[in-house]
Amino acid sequence: MKRTVGACSALVLALFALPACGSGAPSPAQARGKIAHVIFIIQENRSFDSYFGTFPGADGIPMNNGVPTVCIPDPQLGKCVTPYHDPNDRNAGGPHDQLDATIDIAGGRMDGFVKALRAQGSNFCKKFTFDPSCSNLAGASHTPGVPDVMGWHDAREIPNYWDYAKHFVLQDRMFESAFSWSLPSHLFAVSGWSASCSTADPASCTSDLERPGNEKAGSPPGRPFSWTDITYLLHQHGVSWGYYVADGSNVRCLKDPIGCSETGPTPGTPTIWNPLPNFSTVQDNGQLGNIQEVHHFLEQASTGSLPSVSWVIPDDDLSEHPPKSIAAGQAYVTSVINAVMKGPDWNSTAIFLSWDDWGGFYDHVVPPKVDANGYGLRVPALVISPWARAGYIDHQTLSFDAYLKFVEDLFLNGQRLDPATDGRPDPRPVVREDVAILGNLLNDFDFSQQPLPPLILPEHPSPGPASPP
Repeated sequence: MKRTVGACSALVLALFALPACGSGAPSPAQARGKIAHVIFIIQENRSFDSYFGTFPGADGIPMNNGVPTVCIPDPQLGKCVTPYHDPNDRNAGGPHDQLDATIDIAGGRMDGFVKALRAQGSNFCKKFTFDPSCSNLAGASHTPGVPDVMGWHDAREIPNYWDYAKHFVLQDRMFESAFSWSLPSHLFAVSGWSASCSTADPASCTSDLERPGNEKAGSPPGRPFSWTDITYLLHQHGVSWGYYVADGSNVRCLKDPIGCSETGPTPGTPTIWNPLPNFSTVQDNGQLGNIQEVHHFLEQASTGSLPSVSWVIPDDDLSEHPPKSIAAGQAYVTSVINAVMKGPDWNSTAIFLSWDDWGGFYDHVVPPKVDANGYGLRVPALVISPWARAGYIDHQTLSFDAYLKFVEDLFLNGQRLDPATDGRPDPRPVVREDVAILGNLLNDFDFSQQPLPPLILPEHPSPGPASPP
């Protein structure tokens, strides 16, 4: 039987900021004695229900005897449509910016996913996918006429992800920090904010969930990110870090993003998934060299020389971003995790695997509101570590802000990205790591247990079983 923290989730209502549950969590001091390496693997554009909506014990798609009990209005078909199993390896997904999040959530009804897609028409794939021809829309739905934003996958398509969930920790209330798309989400993942700044002074920044840094489609941001990010605090405390992007990434854009034009698809990681080179702190601290191609991460994993904090970011083909292959993305993620598990740093590592935003796919949980910027919709999230609580489903309310909090507690003695204390005051609306509703990732660990062995999985696994009814 799965062990859960269901008592907490029953008390946490979606629109109310209640204190985080889990007062019995291990202390940061206990964690420091066991975890020396924290790795964040961030994939693209999936909602929790689209990947784990039928996982046993999780807060998934409302069903009765395996049949969905929800039906979402489709203004084009003139009827409502239900979630369905989608066996396709490639999906179209749906629009997923700030406006679309508002439409999807629909004032808490969570029934606007098809409406948002229909409102965009064929324009959405030009704006939100890397397929200007929109060819990915042809035959995208396994159920004729029903958009695949209503489709869900299980162990038949993503057996490795389900195996990680069974053996380690699945988090079923991980919300995207930003009420928006990929770039704001990646900014929150490294800084707790998404903004635009008029000058190099962090005080000149204001919240921006649409085009932070004056970003324009197909080009890197035109203005620097002047507010404070987590690498500034890591550098101050002498904590090593690395941000690993796909081999073949545009090196000039990585090292000099201002004015670096991308007029079309380019090899490697898109700059919108790699915001750190545009941060003034990274440039001023001379740490652009910490942004490296992923083969360096694999080498460091094999030799036991990983930095304390790592982010691992894919290229488009391996990202699972519609219309890209789910199987290819899963194979890539598996190769990264296998490399860590086979290396000498496994016993001192915590891996956090998540997806940056919901990609327009259906999810039934209303996001809590913590400020004008978020939270966004739920995304899949896993904790993989020898110290993870085996077979545990974490129902705490979480966001990517919990990742920052974990790093700060583990490596920075609890120092926050707080304008009042971090030495670089910026006007962010709230210190996200300290909001009352945010859970504690330490709840996902048991440092008294025998360390869990590596779970080496095939990169190209056979399909797993269908979801139980």
